[in-house]
Amino acid sequence: MSAPTPYKRELRPAHYIMKIESFSTVSKLHKYESRVFEAGGYKWSLSLYPNGDKHTKGSGYISLYLSIEETSNFPPDWKVHVNYKLFVHDKIRDDYLTIQDADGTVRTFNDKKTQWGFSQFLSLETFQKDSNGYLLHGFCAFGAEVFVLNSTGKEESLTIIKDPPNQRFTWKMKNFSKLDKDPRSYAFSFGQSKWKLSVYTKGNVPTERKSLSMKLQVQDLPPKRKVYAEFYLRVRNQFNGNHKEEKASHWLSASSPKVYDDFMPMEDLQKRDNVFVKNDVLIVEVQFLVISAVKALGL
Repeated sequence: MSAPTPYKRELRPAHYIMKIESFSTVSKLHKYESRVFEAGGYKWSLSLYPNGDKHTKGSGYISLYLSIEETSNFPPDWKVHVNYKLFVHDKIRDDYLTIQDADGTVRTFNDKKTQWGFSQFLSLETFQKDSNGYLLHGFCAFGAEVFVLNSTGKEESLTIIKDPPNQRFTWKMKNFSKLDKDPRSYAFSFGQSKWKLSVYTKGNVPTERKSLSMKLQVQDLPPKRKVYAEFYLRVRNQFNGNHKEEKASHWLSASSPKVYDDFMPMEDLQKRDNVFVKNDVLIVEVQFLVISAVKALGL
């Protein structure tokens, strides 16, 4: 396993700071233990070996450990997964030398392993050098951050469904020749969402183009949620199968619809012998080929 990599930061430790006003007095001890503190719903303490933990190759170093406390009422085979950092304060520069396991390793505390830390936290030579700021006039301070990883069991799965069932939605626009330029909308439900198809019979405002415009919009999605769809927007030819259609592939959200400002010229719909309007009815369709779905998993 890679050795821990120290780095400096200005932000003070989030969970606990242990200040020592006379390190020379503490250095007469083999081990100094802090008061118990709470983080992540558990009780913890710091264990400082001022002359190094000689049982774990800590001679010539400050050794510093994090211990879990008050575990007697824990269930059998208990485990607590933790990502933690230990600190020493640089009083000159007012920042913190931060030590954590390489690559953000998560450590597991259990009934057989109630302590993790660093036997070679900081060399005594570096710690005692005045210009480094860690020990000034006998004063020093150590700290801890303890982030407990509690799995909620919540997951989601994004699935891409090809050829979904009930994929076609047909809208018969009656009295087509009498419609004004305000959009006419058709609402329907498909997949996990509500949808709205809007048709502008005299151009999508404010373009005022001489075109039929169409807009497909997904409705009522949570913020930042998108739906992927591959689909046809279609105006049906009511005399043969030569429909006017456009195929699209798009990630849609409530604020990002698929818009065709110039889906087809209005003059093609106004001719006496046009094939798209019959008995003053225009038939518009949405046909989904692919749709995404999100399924909640876990507890």
